[in-house]
Amino acid sequence: MSFETLGLQEPLIRAVTDSGYTTATEVQAQAIPPALEGKDLMVSASTGSGKTASFVLPGLQRILAARADNTKRREKGVVYGPRMLVLTPTRELAMQVDKAATVYGRHVQGLRVTTVVGGVPYGAQLKALRGPLDILIATPGRLMDHMQSGKAILENVDLLVLDEADRMLDMGFIDDIRHIVEQLPQGRQTMMFSATFAGHVGRLAQDLLRDPLRIDVASHTDTHENIEQRLHWADNKHHKDALLDHILTGKEMEQAVVFTSTQRDADWLADRLADMGHAVASLHGGMPQGRRTRVLQGLRNKQLKVLVATDVAARGIDVPSISHVINYGLPMKAEDYVHRIGRTGRAGRNGLAVTLAERMDSGMIRRIQQFTTQNIPVATIVGLEPKSPEPRMFAPRPDAKFGGGGKSFGHRPAGGPAKSFGNKPFGKPAFPRSGEGFAPRDRAPFDRDAAPNNRFSPDRPNDRHNSVFVPNGQQAPRGGAFDRAPIDRNAGGFAPRKPAGAPVGKGGFGGKPQRPRQGGFSR
Repeated sequence: MSFETLGLQEPLIRAVTDSGYTTATEVQAQAIPPALEGKDLMVSASTGSGKTASFVLPGLQRILAARADNTKRREKGVVYGPRMLVLTPTRELAMQVDKAATVYGRHVQGLRVTTVVGGVPYGAQLKALRGPLDILIATPGRLMDHMQSGKAILENVDLLVLDEADRMLDMGFIDDIRHIVEQLPQGRQTMMFSATFAGHVGRLAQDLLRDPLRIDVASHTDTHENIEQRLHWADNKHHKDALLDHILTGKEMEQAVVFTSTQRDADWLADRLADMGHAVASLHGGMPQGRRTRVLQGLRNKQLKVLVATDVAARGIDVPSISHVINYGLPMKAEDYVHRIGRTGRAGRNGLAVTLAERMDSGMIRRIQQFTTQNIPVATIVGLEPKSPEPRMFAPRPDAKFGGGGKSFGHRPAGGPAKSFGNKPFGKPAFPRSGEGFAPRDRAPFDRDAAPNNRFSPDRPNDRHNSVFVPNGQQAPRGGAFDRAPIDRNAGGFAPRKPAGAPVGKGGFGGKPQRPRQGGFSR
């Protein structure tokens, strides 16, 4: 569908054409017409689908209509505040929306757009809030600061947009959002964009929106046809580093975003790659806003080839030349995987999303595949094949539940025999194997004396289930934990206990000799 058929005014169509776009995306075709009619919207759309334009263009048209209406003209010198308010979870996403509003509003005469985010000085923000203002883009925390000081005037907001509402709620902004909305006019139009409207996001939508129109263009189960996904199993950290180095030095690599789990890992990995000669920088929430802006500008100008980032900092990165997304550290939540790989394959281009995982990451890999309902194809690199066998990845079992029903903690299967440990009831399940969920393994009752090689047998050395420590591979005698013969502690490097009734030595506590100051525990 062309933009001319969506009902947009000529200055906006001209700006879109100048930007190189002729056909509206699916989310734009479905969201822009009802938005121009003033309807509240609940929109689910994947990253890179053009959702920013689907609310920026209707907002700009509302501003054009207000300027044409003489009854809504504003007097000079009076602070009216913005007509459009956009709330975003991160500074980077706020900057992306600001850029889109500036580009699409280039032919809107006298358009005033400002961004209010944390990590930057207050002076410029206060000056912008005092002057004429059409669109305000803000993160909830910094906007709350300006509201409490009385500098942010929101009584004339006609359109409220919540971008990535699920992420804002995950970051703990729900109370701030409710407080901000209480200060807005009741007759406003509200548009909410979120990956999901389940749970607390759906409840918030019910409270804020009036008879909303639900638009579900994309979900986490999309196939991402223009993004190739790969999974490489690594034996250890050194193997993972070797895989990363091979991928980053490939000829097909144009620009890459490497994701880590923590800010510390981002800085460490960026330093390591810089020592190897890569044009690299890190990006995370602990950096000043000025430095983050320079890093993103360097990425857009292709001065940087590799960006090492965390999940929060990478929200809002829109650089079409990113050809690779590499998950060096896995995300904390399965849905963040979808946002990560959405950094590549943008603007109709193809991309590659590579995940580097160790065996201990198999649980998160399984949750990602369950969330996306897709299997990530396993790949290998010649000469860097893993030596360890590939972890067994099981499909989710319909009867496996957490906390009740089916097989769960503290329950045995209906009609099955009770678990036993010696003569005592065995109420705790065994540790689950990787990929088997939280259901306990079935184990038949056993005889301690008849099964000397069993993991629970007291005949095994260093048995962690015995209450007496067996040093240096000594085998404890048969019997329970309380009727064993004394262990010779001299064989394990421990000082012997004094016999009963022996006099207490000087400086000792209860007859126990002092530990010598030589050795690993000396001060």
